[in-house]
This record gives sequence, structure tokens and C-alpha cells, in this order.
Amino acid sequence: MIPYKHEPFTDFTLAENKKAYEEALKTVDGYLGQDYPLIIGGERIMTEDKLVSTNPANKEEVIGRVSKASRDLAEKAMNVADETFKTWSKVKPEFRADVLFKAAAIIRRRKHEFSALLTKEAGKPWNEADADTAEAIDFLEYYGRQMLTLKNGMPVESRPGEFNRFDYIPLGVGVVISPWNFALAIMAGTTVAALVTGNTVLLKPASTTTVVAYKFMEVLEEAGMPAGVVNYIPGSGAEVGDYLVDHPRTRFVSFTGSREIGTRIYERAAKVNEGQIWLKRVIAEMGGKDTIVVDNNADLELAAQSIVKSAFGFSGQKCSACSRAVIHEEVYDQVVARVEELTKELTYGDPTKQSNFAGPVIDQASFDKIMSYIEIGKEEGRLVAGGEGDSSKGFFVAPTVFADVDPKARIMQEEIFGPVVAITKAKSFDEAIEIANNTDYGLTGAVITNNREHIEQARQDFHVGNLYFNRGCTGAIVGYQPFGGFNMSGTDSKAGGPDYLQLHMQGKTTSETL
Repeated sequence: MIPYKHEPFTDFTLAENKKAYEEALKTVDGYLGQDYPLIIGGERIMTEDKLVSTNPANKEEVIGRVSKASRDLAEKAMNVADETFKTWSKVKPEFRADVLFKAAAIIRRRKHEFSALLTKEAGKPWNEADADTAEAIDFLEYYGRQMLTLKNGMPVESRPGEFNRFDYIPLGVGVVISPWNFALAIMAGTTVAALVTGNTVLLKPASTTTVVAYKFMEVLEEAGMPAGVVNYIPGSGAEVGDYLVDHPRTRFVSFTGSREIGTRIYERAAKVNEGQIWLKRVIAEMGGKDTIVVDNNADLELAAQSIVKSAFGFSGQKCSACSRAVIHEEVYDQVVARVEELTKELTYGDPTKQSNFAGPVIDQASFDKIMSYIEIGKEEGRLVAGGEGDSSKGFFVAPTVFADVDPKARIMQEEIFGPVVAITKAKSFDEAIEIANNTDYGLTGAVITNNREHIEQARQDFHVGNLYFNRGCTGAIVGYQPFGGFNMSGTDSKAGGPDYLQLHMQGKTTSETL
């Protein structure tokens, strides 16, 4: 593969970077409240019905009003994508990769603007928004390079008198349903993985973060993507999502989001509808209930810092966030006390202010769900920090820690998707790994230990797709830590990894007798 290095994160302690970000926030303020069309086959279509995107830190502030696709428009988009596939699938992989490289260059030039838009539309603090944009650039660079490696297929054997080839060909029309929590990175990554492999795309971004997806569509167009390759059709899951998942011309669905919707898509996609001549492929990245295990032989300051940063970065709204900590009983009290101190030092509030570590949660429904889990937590454990929320202006929840929680308690088992961590103690390392594995999920985990035997034991027995030693359990980097989980965390489709693009293609063997 052509050498690849991930996009560096911005150092906001430097005055010029801080100033550049503040300027970018002003740039974004300059285009708030506009109306945006759908994009189908390159055509802009305005609809009466709009999805209103608001700032979760200030719910009166409208980020934009985005046209909403109906079933008829979804059908129109399907026909366009289906027709465009006939030509796009035959376009040289080098051309497709060049679109990604150009798009990466455009976003790199406008990096702070995209990050500032994430701060406004998704409520991301500066560092989190910057990492989101960097990851989007990484996906573009990495998948472009991957395609240049895969374009010649894989080597197979030939006997005397014959020549055999194994090539990858595109699948068809893909429905990409992207999430709000990495509103640029995952939306861009899932879209371009489908595009660069020669498929056409129906992009249905999360309803709460539609403006950043529209801005990304403009980047793809500027980068030279032909009309009809990616069609931008935000809309309701019930009206448009189900219709497209069921559609006989849908060849694959790429979904990132909740377990509830993911399992529903998996079930619906399994049904062969009238006129359908293939079995649909589903690429699903769903939830997590991720655990940091702290051993008795560990750097306890590192353990506390890892728990706090992994639990409360972006207010815990990551499928990789630490929502459980299992601590060896010999060091339990020390680590819990330090987690309490660190959590109480955190500032949270308006994410446009660089001083705030955490911002809001995404919307009212999310706020209500998290607050109801905090009430459950008060029954199930000892409240150590946080426990309050305020949704009068924006959707703010204090970073919240519960200690002395039973491993089978609801807040230890159910995905909360907010700034809440539950802590339990273990008598031994064996028991800690047993507790870590006792959920339906298997996405990320971390082990803080200086015991080499325990590291090897966890490497084998801790059943998660991404396991980290002596660091937090969030922050996988494209091309460095391919990301995806086991069990109810999804199909273990390792985004940003060496076999992700193949999920969007099928192998074709040709054999010629000479």
C-alpha cells in the first residue's frame, strides 16, 4: 500500500490555532439557518417538509432546515443510483481514488470550518470536533490507498496451459445510514468506502446532523464525483429508511447506530423481496457497553485518567465510551477516590468555549433517557459525582459516576450513551475479565496492568473487537486500530482496516485456457 500517515490533531494551546478556530466558528455563524435541498442525480430538490437541525447547546439556534425525502423521492434516488451504477462501476479505480484524495485536500484546507460546524451542530468540544474532522480525512486517504492496492485483485495459482485471475467487482446500490455522534467521520467513511469500490450510494444521514452531511456532499462534487454516484436523501427512518432497506434493488446496507435499529435492519434485509435477485449484505456497527479493567498491579493515576477521559469525552456519546469500570478490590478505594476528584474538576457547558471539557448531549430524547438512567443508578449504586442535568437552554448532563454497583445491575448492562460510568470491584483478575465479558456487547475494552501474564490472558479472553492496554478505550485511529466489535456490537466490520473495502465488493474468478 502507498505509505499512509494519519492526520495530526490540532494543538489548541498555540495562539494561532485558537484564533483560527474562533474565526471558523464565526464563518459557520455566517451561514446558520439556511434551507438546504436534497441532491438526487446532481439535481437540487427543495421540499416543503424540512428536518430542522438545531444546536444542542442552544436549542433556539437553528443550524439549518434540510429538505426531507419522501418515499417517491427515495424511489427516484434509487432509480438514479441504479442507472448511474452501470457507468460508475466501470470507471477506473484510480479515478475513484483521486476523488477521495481531492476531497481530503479540500477538507484539510477547511478543517477548522468543518470542526466548528460539528461544534455547533453536534455539540462537540474543540478537541473532539478536531479529531472527528481528522478522522474523516484519514478515511478518505486510507480508503483511496486501499483501493489502489485492491484494484488488481488477489494472486491465485495457474497451471500450465491456463491463466487464472481473482478480481473484485462492485456490488451495486448501497444504502448508507450514518450516525450523529461522528457526524463527519463515520458519515464520510461509510460513504466513500462504498463509492471508491465502484458502488453508488443513497446517503441517509442522521436527522440531527444533516447540515454537515450536506457540506460533505458539496466537497465530493467539488472533488469531481459525477452526478448520481452519491445521492443525499435525509428523511425519517420509518418512511424512507425501511423502504430503502426493503427495496429489491438495494444490494447492501451500511449502518452505524443503535442496536435496536441495527437488528431491525438486519432482519428486514434478510427477507428476499419480489424482484430481488441477490442476498443483501449488511455492514452494521452498533452499540457497546465498554469496560476498563484495573488490575492490582497497575499505574493507578493512569487508570483513573483513562476511566474519566474515556467515560466523559464527548459526554460519553461514543459506542466505544467507557461506561463500566471493574477494579481489583486491593486498589478499588484509591481509584474510585481519584476518579471522583478528576470528575469533579471537569467543566462542561457551551462547547464553543474552549475551556469546557464536555458539551451537551444531542437532543431532548437523549437527555431524558440519560436522566432516567441516572435515577436508576441512584437505586443501584452509590452516587460519587454528578447526577444532575439541565435542559432549559441546551441538553446538559453533568459527568456522573456510580460506585459499588452490582455487575448485573441495569446501569452495568444497558447502553446509556451519555456521561455516566458505573464502577464495580473484583476479587481477582480472572473475576474482572469475567465481569467485563458479561454483557451482550463486545466492542471496546481496556486493561490497565503492569502484569505481562495478565496482558496475555486478556488478549485471549477479553472478548471485544478493540482491546487496549494501559490507555483508554476510545480513540481508534484509521489504519492503526481497525474498529468494529463482536456480539451485539455489530458485524465486526473493521472500519479503517485492511479488509473493510472488500465488504463492498464481490470476488470474481476468471479462468482462461491458453
